[in-house]
Amino acid sequence: MSEKILVIGANGQIGTELVVALRGIHGVDKVIASDINNPTYAIRNSGPYELVNVLDKDNLHHIFEKYRPTQVYLLAAILSAVGEQKPKMAWDLNMTGLIHVLDFAVEFKTAKVFWPSSIAVFGPHSPQFNTPQYCVMDPNTVYGFSKLAGERWAEYYFVKHGLDIRSIRYPGLIGWKASPGGGTTDYAVHIFHEALKKGKYESFLSADTTLPMMYMEDAIRATISLMDAPADQIKIRSSYNLAGISFTPAQLADEIKKHISAFEMGYVDTDPRQAIADSWPKSIDDNSAQQDWGWKLEYDLPKMTADMLENLKKII
Repeated sequence: MSEKILVIGANGQIGTELVVALRGIHGVDKVIASDINNPTYAIRNSGPYELVNVLDKDNLHHIFEKYRPTQVYLLAAILSAVGEQKPKMAWDLNMTGLIHVLDFAVEFKTAKVFWPSSIAVFGPHSPQFNTPQYCVMDPNTVYGFSKLAGERWAEYYFVKHGLDIRSIRYPGLIGWKASPGGGTTDYAVHIFHEALKKGKYESFLSADTTLPMMYMEDAIRATISLMDAPADQIKIRSSYNLAGISFTPAQLADEIKKHISAFEMGYVDTDPRQAIADSWPKSIDDNSAQQDWGWKLEYDLPKMTADMLENLKKII
């Protein structure tokens, strides 16, 4: 079957790299990038592009009707830190946008839909270490409970409508090609830029704050692997845990110092993102992803740090 793939939210941290990867696999004309804003450098003039607002139902319906996509990747969202500043806007975009896409995917018989969840679905009463696939989930951020509600909608549309929807609970994502989008884990991207530009960085998270992270190369590979897996291997229709690598700001700083010996790390006294980070898991159990569709991590902390610095040197 000839694919026609629609990526909504293509300008974001994930979308920027996912569009390029998908076009490399399926061909430029088969992947329609879309976003509420004009395209970023990585996808400008490299294939079809549409201005799309997921909250504009008529506009979105027109795009589905025009392209009749066989796959849809819905990446448009307001993330954790920004969501706490604009809670109702975050809920509306994260929830209403998802419902619109699910409805049109059913209407136009879209074969597969990808929608990202997050470790933000876990909360203060979730197990903090090796957080299992199924456990207490009591998120205390708008981003977190919008993602948890989204997981329930995803499984509901699979059960009620037979929609082949697939999802990953992403840990914090680290990449060099695009800026992060206002999340609690953004320090782990900014630190590399500041290390190369200024030789120092002040973290908004404390030195010993452990969080699960993942290099973007692994995240993109996991996403495409999940979508390429046979439907009968996908046992979980809410969202799969994905572990990544767990480390603290201090550990990341130490790794950077192996490449930039004069690098200095400081820490702010108080930041609202600290409370969000403290409510999230410190490590994740992703055995279900490993067993069901063969997931395997490639980038550990040293390998990721070296690759980030090598690539950023070329563009900073």
